[in-house]
Amino acid sequence: MSLSTASSGPVRTGAYPELTPVAVIVGYFLGAIIAVSIGYAALILGFSIEGSELAAILGFAILRGALRRNSIIENNIVQTVASAVNGASSGLMFSVPAIFILGYGNEFNPVLLTFGAIAGAFMGIGFIIPLRKQMIDYERLTFPGGVAVATVLKSPGAGLRKAMYLLAGVAISGLLHTVIQVHDLNLTAGQSAWANIDVGSLLGLPDYLNIVFYISLLTVGVGYIAGKGGVAFIIGGYVCYWFLAPLLGWTGNFPIDPATGAASSEPNNLRLWLFRPVGIGMLIGGAVAGVALAFPMILSAVKSMQNAAKSEAAMAKDEMPIKLLYIALVGAAVLLAVMAVLSTEKMGLGRGLAMALVGTLWVWIAGVILSEAIGRTNWSPLSGMTLIAVTILIFIASVGDGMGGDVTAQVVAAVMVGAAACVAMSQATDLMLDLKTGYLVGATPRMQQMGQFLGAWLGPILIIILIFILHEAYGLGSDKLPAPQGQALASMVTGITGGDVPGQKYLAGAGLGALLSIFSPGLGITVGLGFYLPFNIVLTYSIGTLLRVVSDRQMGESFAETVGIPIAAGFIVGEALIGVGFAIYQILGAA
Repeated sequence: MSLSTASSGPVRTGAYPELTPVAVIVGYFLGAIIAVSIGYAALILGFSIEGSELAAILGFAILRGALRRNSIIENNIVQTVASAVNGASSGLMFSVPAIFILGYGNEFNPVLLTFGAIAGAFMGIGFIIPLRKQMIDYERLTFPGGVAVATVLKSPGAGLRKAMYLLAGVAISGLLHTVIQVHDLNLTAGQSAWANIDVGSLLGLPDYLNIVFYISLLTVGVGYIAGKGGVAFIIGGYVCYWFLAPLLGWTGNFPIDPATGAASSEPNNLRLWLFRPVGIGMLIGGAVAGVALAFPMILSAVKSMQNAAKSEAAMAKDEMPIKLLYIALVGAAVLLAVMAVLSTEKMGLGRGLAMALVGTLWVWIAGVILSEAIGRTNWSPLSGMTLIAVTILIFIASVGDGMGGDVTAQVVAAVMVGAAACVAMSQATDLMLDLKTGYLVGATPRMQQMGQFLGAWLGPILIIILIFILHEAYGLGSDKLPAPQGQALASMVTGITGGDVPGQKYLAGAGLGALLSIFSPGLGITVGLGFYLPFNIVLTYSIGTLLRVVSDRQMGESFAETVGIPIAAGFIVGEALIGVGFAIYQILGAA
């Protein structure tokens, strides 16, 4: 019997498919799901998780499971396009909610912001592409997230099993959240909401201990994925309610209710009057300290750019044509300038161009710093870079009081340009992670870069629409969607523009956050989020973290990689999609 007749399948001759229409379409589909899910989660927890591994797992389910396509590098394009779509979720969720929280939701043009965010996305990609060879081929930066995705892509059988676990998690989480949402939408007199369980009251414990669990598999899933890395986040909340609150009670120093003049131990009052302001200060202080600590990376980035300039000939084969990148950068910069000038009627041409120029330069510098940071530590100080960018832009907007003291116009213009810059920085780090994955699985860099451009335009459209839907249904900055990064940015803006803010609490928190971040990169931000967020979210998150620690110890880390993390990712997707679906239902029902 000949080899050809014994073969059970066709013999492939030629290159494996890579950047195909199927890969792009599947990438758009998965990217939309992941962007909505991670964007929704970011508004609850205040931080974003990487979507590339989730896209790679789901890509296997569609390409290999449903379509019977076996190319690893084609699946790599799927996760590249999907993660490019998702790149807007953190970029916009960390910035745009501040406009709504400040009460300026009707003072900006969402279409203009969307085009500006798309311009920012293209700009971030264009700036970072020339540094691929230096960071990945020469410096050999680790990029742990990219390595994890490559591991998934190299294990096709495991990828299919992970996809099944993920889909099971989606079904379980979606069903539970549907039951809770339906019950809480139809409450009758005497009934209590199922979204939270007050265990403290059932046990007769003091109310300031605040032992209330938020019923959310999404939150459990994020805690499980974070594992030991989420311990710092948990510590912040436990310090507030299980250490500081009892200490305040024993010393008789509960904060005073301004309405009654009496001390209040009510948990929500403690959070609003004390813990949240300190937490916001910690977010700002930790972010600024993180950027300061990144100064050595700035020097490394300058060296990378110098070396990249010398390797243009080597780039010609692997990268997109340099002239095409120039066109993309110039076009994006022009679009960013148009958005800056038109962001408010009082902006003026000179000030708008200055903001666009500063925003472009900041994208260039910050994108490289963030890529270096995530390549070495898997930690990205994106929120800190955004805070600094918006601060600089507000000062430019207010120069010479050319807007007649119109604070609203100054803030809206600064946040819009800052949001575009934030999307650019997010895309730069995401592409470098994906290029590391491609390097490990034998993908063509040029194809991945084209895939990133093809996916980057869709994310801003989806996320801006999502922001309006969620704000209309739940309110950004509410207990349902705290939007911690947006709250921090809004508080900073209020402080800059001279509002009435608890300066001492902010300063104390900023000092503590800076010290923690000096001790360990990102520590001030994660502990600060624990201070800031409602404790019911922290308690539920700690369940996921505990489950991960126990499973790693009892069943080994391989269990988490093959079973636990896919199920946890499914929890995130299932609850987020149901949450967004009910938001749309509420809006349509009220119309």
